[in-house]
Amino acid sequence: MAKLVIMESPAKAKTVKKYLGNDYEVVASMGHIRDLPKSLLGVDVEHGFRPRYMDIPGKTALIRQLKAAAASSEAVYLATDPDREGEAIAWHLALALGLPVGETNRITFNEVTRSSVIAGMQSPRALDMNLVNAQQARRILDRIVGYKLSPFLWKKVRKGLSAGRVQSATVSLVVDREEEIRSFVSEEYWTLDAQLSVTEKGRTFPAKFHGTAAGKLKIANQAQADGILAELEGATYKAESVKTGTRKVAPAPPFTTSTMQQEANRKLNFSSRRTMKAAQELYEGVEIENIGATGLITYMRTDSLRISEEARQAGNAYIRENFGGEYLPPKARVYKTKGNAQDAHEAIRPSIPSLTPAQVKSSLTGDQYKLYKLIWERFMASLMADQIQNTCQVDISAGKYVFKASGYTVKFDGHTILYVEGKDEKGDDNKPLPVIKQGDVLFCRELAGNQHFTQPPARYTEATLIKAMEENGIGRPSTYAPTVSTVLGREYVERDGKSIKPTNLGEVITQLMKEQFPNIVDLEFTAHMEQQLDGVEHGKADWVQVLDAFYGDFAATLRQAEENMDKVKVPEVETEEVCELCGRHMVVKSGRYGKFLACPGYPECKNTRRIVETAEGNCPRCGSELVAKKSKGGRKFFGCGNYPKCDFATWNEPSKETCPKCGKTLFRKKGKSGGLQCLTEGCGYEK
Repeated sequence: MAKLVIMESPAKAKTVKKYLGNDYEVVASMGHIRDLPKSLLGVDVEHGFRPRYMDIPGKTALIRQLKAAAASSEAVYLATDPDREGEAIAWHLALALGLPVGETNRITFNEVTRSSVIAGMQSPRALDMNLVNAQQARRILDRIVGYKLSPFLWKKVRKGLSAGRVQSATVSLVVDREEEIRSFVSEEYWTLDAQLSVTEKGRTFPAKFHGTAAGKLKIANQAQADGILAELEGATYKAESVKTGTRKVAPAPPFTTSTMQQEANRKLNFSSRRTMKAAQELYEGVEIENIGATGLITYMRTDSLRISEEARQAGNAYIRENFGGEYLPPKARVYKTKGNAQDAHEAIRPSIPSLTPAQVKSSLTGDQYKLYKLIWERFMASLMADQIQNTCQVDISAGKYVFKASGYTVKFDGHTILYVEGKDEKGDDNKPLPVIKQGDVLFCRELAGNQHFTQPPARYTEATLIKAMEENGIGRPSTYAPTVSTVLGREYVERDGKSIKPTNLGEVITQLMKEQFPNIVDLEFTAHMEQQLDGVEHGKADWVQVLDAFYGDFAATLRQAEENMDKVKVPEVETEEVCELCGRHMVVKSGRYGKFLACPGYPECKNTRRIVETAEGNCPRCGSELVAKKSKGGRKFFGCGNYPKCDFATWNEPSKETCPKCGKTLFRKKGKSGGLQCLTEGCGYEK
């Protein structure tokens, strides 16, 4: 009789089967097999929050097959993912298959490699009911909020709405940022920027106006700027002090779930969902040429920065062999995990550090390769030596005024030879300065006053929103991507290019929640709930007591809101488009197939029209206007507005520029190389 191993994913099961051989049968549960009922609350809030779990519809046959396999097996091992969710799935499997809950049949491993799987099989343990109860508490908490609040929103706002504990706090972040932007009062300020050189015709370098020897001077308006410029006419620029030194720049730590999603968004333009899909595939196992099925990365849902000593030594060996011993720090670098992190797993890293992206590229999809390369480079760089910079700061006198110039050169590239962390905001270019000595008289080649205005805080991007969620303790690594997808899908927020902004609906719902259910959107309260769930996981809190403490206040608040609150109307977005039937300005509506234009005179006037987003340029085939469209997968493409008579379509974005050869619209190339190209058949022009 073979031994049975049950996992969630068929891809992971296939990989593990190759490691365990014919003595084991490895099957997949396809995720959860039991859950709360879809159409009912499914929680007895009056009697200890007892959940009513049911077999998930469509899985009856699978459960029957698993029971039969378990009954005919010598032993059954539950090898679901090593987190709360995986522990809960293993618990449900044990109950469904009639396995003793206290039996030592739970297997975990942080990476799907032969050594890790074999080690896990040799160290079975009993189910961790603290983990199970933490997951139960989260599931029940979110079910109560969702199933109690959603009908309230249907009654008070409109049908089809939903609310959630984590999603409501996330939308509140976006709404609060939008309010900051609206209330921001821009202030004028000026800078004086000089281009100086050591010799009359030498290379110039920038110097910024600082003030006087007494301190920094703020220039508030043009009159003040013009006055200082007049005083500087004919002034002698002299290097009063030159300070040189060295600066060390440490590498970024290996990825957590949050930082991986942020960096993949910055560098690869991946959504969090797309990132996690590729990461899941890399973790579960890929068939690698000349190697076989193997998991390429460690578990991808983690907030820990810890790495195993074995992985460190393997990475160090690769760095020493391929870059040289000088690229290793004198002392092994240990990154400190944040205090609220669960630290159950390692950081996200390559399972086999010596397996380079180039070696596996031919076996991976495009997304898998890009993400693996990002993870591999980030991990390797995190082990490497600091970059060392030679810095130079110069104070320059010009009459009674002072300018400052700074720059650096790289003395030793260190970790940056392999990887440089992306940034959400672009900093000033800090270019190297020419050799400047104290007392040098400098040549002013250009001096200009430049007007600026203080800028409001930037809207969130998906990367910065996930960063804010992590910093505020909203959710956990497994919930970041689903939460962002949920609030976008329910149209509480929307994309504006790479930015995320609230919709009218999102603002109305958030305002309602702040007035009636302040705890649900309060960031500190949401973070505190996460800490309580962590307490359940670590055996420091009782999950029923956590739910009871929350539900008492929540139920009372809900009753009061239902009694006192009037119905709320969501303002419609009016457009310049005029209804051709009745002359009213049409408004934007949302339906099951997306946004469309509708007459506000409904039901008297039922006119509707699809929204067409025009693009720059013209169709290179027929000369008609171009329109932006979305594919079934949600990707933006551009096509001829004269469709179906003309079926021209392209992923490349049209530009304002025209081809010098044929006069047709030029399109921006996809990818990092950029550039423009003509898509007119037979032309071939590229810029």
